[in-house]
Amino acid sequence: MDKRDDIVEINLGELFSILLGRAFLIISAGLFFALVGLFVSKFVIHPVFESTTKIYILNKEENQTVTYSDVQISTQLTSDYAELIKSRYVLEEAIQRLNLVDTTYEDLAKVVKVDTPSDTRIVAITAKDEDPLMAMEIANCIREVSSEHITNVMDIDAINVAETANVPTKKASPSVFRWTIVSGFAGTVIVAFFVVLGFLMDDTIKSNDDVERYLGLSTIGLIPLSSDEQGKKKKKK
Repeated sequence: MDKRDDIVEINLGELFSILLGRAFLIISAGLFFALVGLFVSKFVIHPVFESTTKIYILNKEENQTVTYSDVQISTQLTSDYAELIKSRYVLEEAIQRLNLVDTTYEDLAKVVKVDTPSDTRIVAITAKDEDPLMAMEIANCIREVSSEHITNVMDIDAINVAETANVPTKKASPSVFRWTIVSGFAGTVIVAFFVVLGFLMDDTIKSNDDVERYLGLSTIGLIPLSSDEQGKKKKKK
């Protein structure tokens, strides 16, 4: 690297050689960070479970035949239903019914997700909790409360349960595999960065080529160390 003419030159061959020489350190750091990520995701972070329930909504008058117009209108209104499901009234009513005394509307809103698949009249309600049983109860309770609320607000009668929430058996997060891969990659990149940084910051002269490259001078000859100096140098090491 040459800074004397305000030009930075990087010897890619030398840099590659440095990285290759530090390959064991870099790989070891990656493996260490991967093990840390594995341990943290498996034993430190509390697992979160998700449970989903689905409702089928059709906008029609009682005792009337379902028309294509009814189906089209119901499809267009699914986004409205999603907003009603996550409304303050529905979530606060669910909190009361489940007796979640330490949970606020904002807390529950963060763990409830409403999806409306395109071109369908299906609304999926997903609840997250560290307790799989509680995740199921929250999802089912919100479905019940929101069905009543939608019926009153939208003045419709056909809200059917397409799928009830079940107790989840597998955690939704954290992903042990993702944590392990990302942690290992991060460790590899960090150590490689410091190796490259050390190479770029090192402007010491180590050989004849460095003298010619950095100082623009030709070397006439080399003066070898005496045996006494070499012995002292070894003792210091």
